[in-house]
Amino acid sequence: MIKYNRAQFELLIWSGLFLVVFGLALRFNGHEALDHFFQSHEQYDLDEVFTAISIAGALGLVYSLIRMKDLAREIERRIAAEKNVDWIACHDPLTNLPNRRMFGALSARPAPGAVRDQYAVFSIDLDGFKKINDLLGHAHGDEALKIVAERLSAIFPGNDVYRVGGDEFAVVIKIQGDQDLVAVARHIVEIVSKPIVTNGATVDMGASVGLALYPEDSDEFKTALQYADCAMYAAKKAGRNNVRTFASSMQQDLVARVQMEAALKKALNDGRIRPHYQPLVDLKTQEIVGFEALARWETESGAFVSPSDFIPVAEDAGLIIPITDYLFETACRDALSWPSHITLSFNISPVQLSDRLLGLRLLNVMREVGLSPHRVELEVTESALIQDTETAREVLSGLTAAGIKIALDDFGTGFSSLSQLSNYQFDKIKIDKSFVATFETNEKQEKLVRAIISLGTGLSVKITAEGIETQTQLQRLRELGCDIGQGYLFGRPAPIDQVTEIIRRRPAASAFSRTEPDDAPGHGGLNQVAPWWQPAQASVPFLAKQG
Repeated sequence: MIKYNRAQFELLIWSGLFLVVFGLALRFNGHEALDHFFQSHEQYDLDEVFTAISIAGALGLVYSLIRMKDLAREIERRIAAEKNVDWIACHDPLTNLPNRRMFGALSARPAPGAVRDQYAVFSIDLDGFKKINDLLGHAHGDEALKIVAERLSAIFPGNDVYRVGGDEFAVVIKIQGDQDLVAVARHIVEIVSKPIVTNGATVDMGASVGLALYPEDSDEFKTALQYADCAMYAAKKAGRNNVRTFASSMQQDLVARVQMEAALKKALNDGRIRPHYQPLVDLKTQEIVGFEALARWETESGAFVSPSDFIPVAEDAGLIIPITDYLFETACRDALSWPSHITLSFNISPVQLSDRLLGLRLLNVMREVGLSPHRVELEVTESALIQDTETAREVLSGLTAAGIKIALDDFGTGFSSLSQLSNYQFDKIKIDKSFVATFETNEKQEKLVRAIISLGTGLSVKITAEGIETQTQLQRLRELGCDIGQGYLFGRPAPIDQVTEIIRRRPAASAFSRTEPDDAPGHGGLNQVAPWWQPAQASVPFLAKQG
């Protein structure tokens, strides 16, 4: 069917009218009739008037034809632009691949009674892509995405390859016979994971792949992709470069996650997420010098939800900021009741350290509450520092300038620890509890602990050992020169009323009792932990700290 734009349609109308008038003129000898009329009315100069009108009309016709030509060109450009907008709306401009919107329009429904084809839907997420953007810049990241798109298109020529998110891709293939789809998924991992040379730099990425079937798992491609996403998240949770096939239990996990998100919002509104506090003890003076605030969620039934379960959900659902704001304000108000030498230690999520307004919000809270910034210590992990290095440096510099202390948490468990010490100003380094748990029986672990303590001494940075549970661990860490201890030996996280009672009963803030002389053999001046914390423990359910 031939389609006309407006200019072409108007030209056709004009041409049709011209032919009608021309036919009538031929039929009735129009020119001769006009000449006779003009001659019989010569006194009115009608022939000159008609001549002027004819010339003007001819000129108008020429002008109209020119304008129609211009209008036709403009309309063609507009149509092309609209087509381009439609293309952009359905394609990714970086890789030129179809996007999620185009995937949503995908349909392979057969005609009634026809045999339905079988399709496999692969969800692909790049492992380590965030680090490329942060360490090398977005230009390298964009180039890496283009290369991945080219590799996927080369693996599946003639099949549908989509970019459905920042570093997420999807592939739809028609299943041929008894095709080994898991092998296909592993081939995707193998090809995508090959080193990428971009702008002179070689980068390594992995891939997590999830697989779902159409119509076996779902009779809609959109839902099949959601199921493939579920499988991909399961693969990602299992580690780098893994493949998982969708199972109904994965959907149940997704539903449970959605339910937890809703419950988390309600718990936040109901004030059921509150800080509990674990003591930080000076190993030399044997005094409590601070408390670390740890998020605890108590359900209506009185049970506790582990932070390792709800903190990731809060980060993904965008709830980590209101939760942190509420917990920090509550902790600051609680800390006002402590002696002035006791500090408040507070954990900052990696997600939050990418927020340039974080420092301003925290300082505003401290100012409104009336807590001095010098009494606050913020703990950040190594992984948080590489997610957005520029923003992290800006935020931490502002907090340090305001007088807040910064502690590097879980030291040694991340990547590029030494570079972080040179790039940022830290007041404290915390040895991860995984080192403390085994350093007494593992010579290599002991050397690592010794090296970290020596590093802190050389940098004039205090060292805190996490996870101290026994007297022998405590004694050995004191001998190595560790400054501060934290762990079950000194106390488990407890609510503010128990902390207040502990401080009230022990005004000297001593962490230990002394029932034997300081030079008692085998004790190094320390006896068993005093029962000042134990009475409260019977009613305090403990949840492991979120790493």
